[in-house]
Amino acid sequence: MHDDELIARAKAWLAEDPDAETREELAKLIDAQDLPELTTRFTGTLQFGTAGLRGELGAGPMRMNRSVVIRAAAGLAAYLKAKGQTDGLVVIGYDARHKSADFAQDTAAVMTGAGLKAAVLPRPLPTPVLAFAIRHLGAVAGVEVTASHNPPRDNGYKVYLGDGSQIVPPADAEIAAEIDAVHALSDVPRPEAGWETLDDTVLNAYLARTDAVLAPDSPRTARTVYTPMHGVGRETLLAAFARAGFPAPELVAEQADPDPEFPTVAFPNPEEPGAMDLAFAKARETNPDLIIANDPDADRCAAAVPVPGADGWRMLRGDEVGALLATHLVRRGARGTFAESIVSSSLLGRIAEKAGLPYEETLTGFKWIARVEGLRYGYEEALGYCVDPEGVRDKDGITAALLITELASELKAEGRTLLDLLDDIAVEHGLHATDQLSVRVEDLSVIANAMSRLREQPPTHLAGLPITKAEDLTKGTETLPPTDGLRYTLDGARVIVRPSGTEPKLKCYLEVVLPVPTHADLAAARTKATDLLETIKRDLSAAAGI
Repeated sequence: MHDDELIARAKAWLAEDPDAETREELAKLIDAQDLPELTTRFTGTLQFGTAGLRGELGAGPMRMNRSVVIRAAAGLAAYLKAKGQTDGLVVIGYDARHKSADFAQDTAAVMTGAGLKAAVLPRPLPTPVLAFAIRHLGAVAGVEVTASHNPPRDNGYKVYLGDGSQIVPPADAEIAAEIDAVHALSDVPRPEAGWETLDDTVLNAYLARTDAVLAPDSPRTARTVYTPMHGVGRETLLAAFARAGFPAPELVAEQADPDPEFPTVAFPNPEEPGAMDLAFAKARETNPDLIIANDPDADRCAAAVPVPGADGWRMLRGDEVGALLATHLVRRGARGTFAESIVSSSLLGRIAEKAGLPYEETLTGFKWIARVEGLRYGYEEALGYCVDPEGVRDKDGITAALLITELASELKAEGRTLLDLLDDIAVEHGLHATDQLSVRVEDLSVIANAMSRLREQPPTHLAGLPITKAEDLTKGTETLPPTDGLRYTLDGARVIVRPSGTEPKLKCYLEVVLPVPTHADLAAARTKATDLLETIKRDLSAAAGI
């Protein structure tokens, strides 16, 4: 793009930008003739895909802003009308990030202007409340304005259809085409009123539904420390715990209130190093049975347990919580299909098989897991759990927190812990040890180059184990549609490599499976598994050139 064309494009964007803040920002860039920054912002557009939109806030088509959101909403409205939903309801939720409330209001205005009905949740609330509200209200679609656990300068736009599940192909491409067909923002009617702002009736209906995940007569004694990680989970989780009769969680005060700057963490994700440090400090003060954390939009749930040693606490991996919840549900007599994504531990399949339950593996993301026919329980290693698919067809960090706390209470009544149950699971089904090699990049070409290198020069061994099967998932498999990823099967191990769909990361998922004849063999098996995982990680890193 020539410099003159770039400046002309930026000025055209500026002329129709409805947001004073981004107008001022862009005007300064134009006045300064900051061509590198303008090139970054005006070369292409944020792509609408199966994660909807997600990106850094700022002016221009490659950033998240009101102009981009208005176009996205207009595209969604046009898609719904083309499908015959000419006057259906679209329900809109939002988190407490910068601009989230503005983006929600803009979406409501666009839907109203398009002749659809629109209803906005009363304030920033967890994403699962929005997912619940879609089916509860009989909506034809839902929008959640959130960037989940991304950095503070990001925001996003997640779209659900009337079944309460996130969009999947071909809907994403069809909506994207309608977005591309939007020209001037002045072509998009945006009345200043005409939509509904909901009261707490929907939230109360969601909370009433959370009771259903617990057994009626289960113990409710486990004491917890809780952090919403500067997000929107606190009010809803505390209300759910109070309804259930659990002891009131001890709050991590520094992270208890919504704060779009996320001042105490580098990244507001319980999986990131340091994110749980304040929760661990609170637990060392109060000595609870369990730590619970939500990510900022409260659709994910993390758990940590007490361990001997100086630190005194250990985060459970998502796969460990996934197996604990599955075992708990099996023991309660749950029926229906257990499902997980391909990057999650194969242990769930073993648990389901032994229980005589159907099991399915899907592509990454709850947009796929939630669509499994007859789903009873679904999980993904990135701290996502769907324990009430009839209520919320998505991951839900509130109901997952209730269920893991119920399990901790039951074990406490037996004088046991979640770690004791994990030991039992390893002896019964084999030790399934998982780890991840995750590389965050500034330059996305690093990810593309690593994937190309692995495709062109695939490894034949990792940690001395021969690769018995190598699959390029872009070609699909008998049970999975195509996706950008590689899967290696080894003797007693498995590796999956894929670019993240929501962050600038290359993610490699590792699993080692070892038989454990007795509880006495656990320590040796865990040591061996740790060594194998570290060696696989090192060898894979070398093979990918990262």
